[in-house]
Amino acid sequence: MAGQTHKWFVVVNPVAGRGRGLDDFPEISKLLREAEIDYEPAFTEHKYHATELAVAAVRQGYRRIIVVGGDGTLHEVVNGLFIQNEVRPDEVLLAVIAVGTGNDWVRTVGIPERHRDAIRAIAEECCFLQDVGVVSYEESHYRQSRCMVNVAGAGFDAQVVRRVSHLQQKARLRRWSYTWCLLRSFFGYKSTGVKVWVDDKLVYNDLLLSVAIGICQYNGGGIRQLPEAVADDGLLDVSLIRPIHFWHVLFRFKYLFNGGIYRIRHILKERGSRVRIESSPEISLEVDGELLGETPLEFTVRSRSIRIIVSRGFRG
Repeated sequence: MAGQTHKWFVVVNPVAGRGRGLDDFPEISKLLREAEIDYEPAFTEHKYHATELAVAAVRQGYRRIIVVGGDGTLHEVVNGLFIQNEVRPDEVLLAVIAVGTGNDWVRTVGIPERHRDAIRAIAEECCFLQDVGVVSYEESHYRQSRCMVNVAGAGFDAQVVRRVSHLQQKARLRRWSYTWCLLRSFFGYKSTGVKVWVDDKLVYNDLLLSVAIGICQYNGGGIRQLPEAVADDGLLDVSLIRPIHFWHVLFRFKYLFNGGIYRIRHILKERGSRVRIESSPEISLEVDGELLGETPLEFTVRSRSIRIIVSRGFRG
C-alpha cells in the first residue's frame, strides 16, 4: 500500500466530451509515459463510478489522482475524497487533464486544455489549496448534500443544463450547444419568486431569473459568471440575475465572457460564507454541471480543503 503513494491513479471518463475521453487516452497515456509519470488507469462505466473509483483508490493507498474528464468527472472524484475516511481530502493531490465539453474549472486555475501542457503542469507539481462548497438541497422529499468544486446554479441556469443533458443523452451535443440551449431556454423560462440570505442577512426578495453560487469563476462552457471569485478566500461568490429582456442580454452578450457581467444592471453580486435560498414554487439546482434537486438550498464553505495541481503562473 505504501508503494502507491507516489503513483498516480488515473480516472478516465471515456464518454466525456462526446467521447474524447476514450479517443484521446492513447495520446494522453503516451505523454504520461514520456514525462516518466507512473500511473494506473481506470475507466468509468456508469454515473457516479468516478466517486467509487476515487474512494477505492485512496483505500488502496493512492495519494495522487488524475482526472481525465470534464467538470462532472472532477465533481464526482472530489465527492469521493470527502466520502472516504482514510485520510483528509487535502492529503490527496488532484490533477485534471481536460477532455470535457465545458472544462470550466481548468479555466480558473489556468490548466491548459492542450494535453502536453496539462501533463507538464502535473510533472511540475505546482500545488494550490482550494476551497470546496457544500450544498444542501431537497430531492424526493429528502435532504441531500453534495460537495461543489466549481459553480452551482439554480433557476434558469439549471434549466439550460437540463436541455444540454437532453442533447447529450441523444448524442447531439456540439461545441456551441450550451449557448444554443441558453438562447432556447430564455424564451420558455419564467422568473420565480426567490428569497436569498447571505450570512443570515436577507439580500434579495423578488422575482429572479437565475442565481449562480461558486468557488471559481467560469460556468457554462466559458461564461464568466463570477468574475471576482477567489478560489481560496473561504467565501462564496453569488450572482443574482433579475428578469431581463432578451435584447438587453444580446447587446451585452460579450460581458458574459469577458468578465464584465456586473456591468449589466440586472445582475447583482453578493459574497459570504453561507448562502440560503428559498423559492415559491421550487426551482431546480445544478452543481458543477450536474442536475441535482431543488430548493430550499443552503451553501457553506470548507476552506482550503483540496490540494490541486495548477499552472505555474496561477496566483489564486
